[in-house]
Amino acid sequence: MNCLIVYAHPEPASFNGALKDVAIRELERMGHTVVVSDLYRMGWNPALGPADFDGERANADYLDLSREQEHAFATGGQSPDVMAEQAKVMAADFVLLQFPVWWFSMPAILKGWVDRVLSRGFAYSAGRKYETGHFKGKRAMLSITTGTASTLYESNGIDGDLHHVLWPIHNGILGYTGFTVLPPFAAWMPARVPQQERQSYLDAYAERLRNLDQVEPLFFHPWSDYDHSQRLKPGVAARSGVQWNPLAGQTFEESASEFAQRRTAR
Repeated sequence: MNCLIVYAHPEPASFNGALKDVAIRELERMGHTVVVSDLYRMGWNPALGPADFDGERANADYLDLSREQEHAFATGGQSPDVMAEQAKVMAADFVLLQFPVWWFSMPAILKGWVDRVLSRGFAYSAGRKYETGHFKGKRAMLSITTGTASTLYESNGIDGDLHHVLWPIHNGILGYTGFTVLPPFAAWMPARVPQQERQSYLDAYAERLRNLDQVEPLFFHPWSDYDHSQRLKPGVAARSGVQWNPLAGQTFEESASEFAQRRTAR
């Protein structure tokens, strides 16, 4: 298996760095090929803009980014750094995003990698999203650290359920482009716990990686569950843990409760 780790932390000695090193060690130990994009070390430019397009523009007078991305991909007119990262994604069977949760999301440098690398034409196009996405058959997973305890990310926690917090990444980036998305691995406030607990995180992460094939992916509704307006059909109860379907007589509370029960039963 070819593995790509996209790593976004400015400090090599950070716990994110330790998790990245564990992933390299365990994946290579299992015989997999591992490539790492260390974004801070690379000096990755996160800003999507005119410099992304080296070739002739589709419209030199007005910058329509999605149109220019699609045109550049089709004509080989993308900037060399974007083309190099896209080649890594294309070669990968498994993509692992390693990052600290900052402001309920990923660091800007990683979001910029997504903006520039997962471009229109390459990662998605008309009629090619979700279960028909370009990356169908590839798997992806998040490995994250937080600055606060796990209790804050529970359903009644002040920060909200972690599954909800990460939905824009799981569904809106990875699921949208066709990846099979595995549940995230989280190390809770590693900077504030004893060394023994930090080691337990590393051990648990190694165990997760050794058993990737046994991990049940996150659930996303197939196209057949949606109508022409891309809303869940009447009678289809939402099962994602984030959506709910009033047309099925389902409330948010019912949907969230059923999801929590399924997750607890695993």
